[in-house]
Amino acid sequence: MSERALSSTASSTLNAGLGDKLARLLDAALLLLLLVVPWVAPSFWTYIFALSLANAIGVLSVSVVIRYAGEVSIGQNFFIAVGAYAVAILQARLGVPFPLGAAFGALLGCLMGLAFAWPSRKLSGVYLSVATLALGLCVPELLLHWTDITGGFEGMNVKPDLVAGVPGGIQQFYVALAGFAIVVIALARFRHSRYGIALLTARHHAKAAEAFGMPLASVRLLVFALSAGIAGFGGSILAFASSTVSPNSFTFWSSVYLLVGSVVCLYSTKPSAAFFGGLFITLLPQLLSDYGELVEIIYGFTLFVVIYIFNIALPHLQAAIRRKQARNGHG
Repeated sequence: MSERALSSTASSTLNAGLGDKLARLLDAALLLLLLVVPWVAPSFWTYIFALSLANAIGVLSVSVVIRYAGEVSIGQNFFIAVGAYAVAILQARLGVPFPLGAAFGALLGCLMGLAFAWPSRKLSGVYLSVATLALGLCVPELLLHWTDITGGFEGMNVKPDLVAGVPGGIQQFYVALAGFAIVVIALARFRHSRYGIALLTARHHAKAAEAFGMPLASVRLLVFALSAGIAGFGGSILAFASSTVSPNSFTFWSSVYLLVGSVVCLYSTKPSAAFFGGLFITLLPQLLSDYGELVEIIYGFTLFVVIYIFNIALPHLQAAIRRKQARNGHG
């Protein structure tokens, strides 16, 4: 290997190491900032950050499908609604405490993900996206059909009374923070596990993965089960953080917003990136609440800009830089 190649490799390794260190520092700074939010921020912002953390879990569930399966899901609102209503119904009907309800919501979401993925396991691309689209569109109608169970248009309340004597707003925030931390840590461990490596291999080298006993159909089943379980858990956290569930909270646009959040954070499962995606889709409607449909226009424009920059503009810029470096090297 030439001296130039060795120097380039060493530089790339050093830059990657520095990038990882900076990412860890950013994540640590974010954690420290979030820990003190209820004590330094007004109650409104504490509530917004709690919702952002809950929505960040939903963003992570979308990113899992994109990163590990290379597919797009537009039906995550279904699994989020499953987890949210599981908590609300179990608390209201049976008096089940929130931690058990959240665990059941995650399990139920996972089972629903398997139930959806099995008949659609051989679909891919636009066909799978349309299948998830159909799943997302049916959520409000299903919730309104079973009015006796779901409470209909009025929905159901979820009491933030996990710890006696602690204000509800503080409980909502720290439960959302804890839920977000659990998902981030679980995904980090999964990424370096045997199954995580196998899934990434299956996405980029399908034939090699099949040789190791991981066919694409099995990959899709596992990815959708994992994603739906995270979404179900995120729905449970969202129900607790917002104190209420209703059909209006789980429309088709909810899934679109989660997709926007995932694109904005570049499908990353890093804590700071996922939180930014959740904050973006939570805060923007609040800031533009007086402008009605302008919110959807801005979301669409944001999608276009991010996709254009990172899939067209940035690759062209990188190619131009490489050509210039090649010319300078030959010169």
